[in-house]
Amino acid sequence: MNTLSPYKEATEVILQAGGEPVKLCYQCGLCTGTCPWNTVRSFMVRRIMHEAQLGATDFGSEDVWTCVTCRACVQRCPRGVEIIDVMRAIRRAVASLGLGIVPDALRISAKNIAGAGNPIGEAPEKRNDWAKDLKVRSFASSTEILYFPCCVPSYDPDVKTVARATATIFNKLGIDYGLIGTQARCCGESIRKAGHEDTFQSLVQNNINLFTTNGVKTIVVSSPHCYHTFKNEYPELGGKFEVLHTTQYLASLIEQGKLKLSRRVGINKKVIYSDPCYLGRHNGIYNEPRKILQSIPGLKLIEFPDAREDALCCGGGGGRIWMDTPKGQRFSDMRVEQAVAQGADIIAVACPYCFLNYRDSVLSMGKADTMQVKDISELVAEAI
Repeated sequence: MNTLSPYKEATEVILQAGGEPVKLCYQCGLCTGTCPWNTVRSFMVRRIMHEAQLGATDFGSEDVWTCVTCRACVQRCPRGVEIIDVMRAIRRAVASLGLGIVPDALRISAKNIAGAGNPIGEAPEKRNDWAKDLKVRSFASSTEILYFPCCVPSYDPDVKTVARATATIFNKLGIDYGLIGTQARCCGESIRKAGHEDTFQSLVQNNINLFTTNGVKTIVVSSPHCYHTFKNEYPELGGKFEVLHTTQYLASLIEQGKLKLSRRVGINKKVIYSDPCYLGRHNGIYNEPRKILQSIPGLKLIEFPDAREDALCCGGGGGRIWMDTPKGQRFSDMRVEQAVAQGADIIAVACPYCFLNYRDSVLSMGKADTMQVKDISELVAEAI
């Protein structure tokens, strides 16, 4: 085993990059015991924190890029240490100062986001192509709601169904909404967690200027990652908007009697809901998605054994949606196995990253004939 030589400069680099919370860690080890990675491999969160305190961080280790920022460790930490901020700071030191190597897949996605404004590298002019035949209006200063789907539903050919379902619902209900121009860029949440702070700052300023210039006041989003950063990070940089996740908005319409779900979606189909980390643990939204699913005729809502605050991450947070995870270590595979054991017919999701990971797991595990992956917006669109 290699012995790391502590040096003060390493700790200072981490602190300057936003890792100040590391000072609060008193090495109880609950973070390591809580981290879901330790159900499939060894990932010593406590050691990473202690090395950062000592100035002994191995910036070249693959562990730098392992954390999925699911917040399970922070939730259990007795001192409330924002461990995610420390992981982000370590990654920032690698990405900005070249103290280590950024994984190839992440490096390519980061380059695409910085250049084209989306991780896929598609032309910005194609951002709203998913809506071409849906008669969706362009956002104007008098428009009530800006619908912001996220890069994945905007560009991924399979996940476009999420954005299309949401627009279909809004059209049928006569919602006053629109799409912003193709100058919009990625929200920046995940690339920031992957340590690319300069790219994040550039994306934020672009989007804030675009939203402000167009008179945006309320934003409805399909992605919990967009929700989190628009609601919690943009205000610090001058972008203050009312932000709602689609499940919040649709649940409020049901409660007001404006959205009535009368069509059956199958006959007594069991649907199991997977709490996204950035909707649940990060932002405390648990009830609204369930209220929607319970309102859909023909569906019976069942739960994962670890749900709500204890929900298992799909594995896509912290930039890992753009990185490869070896077979046998994929949280989404574990989730699909749990869903099968619970007798579910449908895994309901409320996050594009969950959609991507569960779709891939269902296909790779040969469960596509018996298990569907559906965004809640798709189920609502079928039930109207």
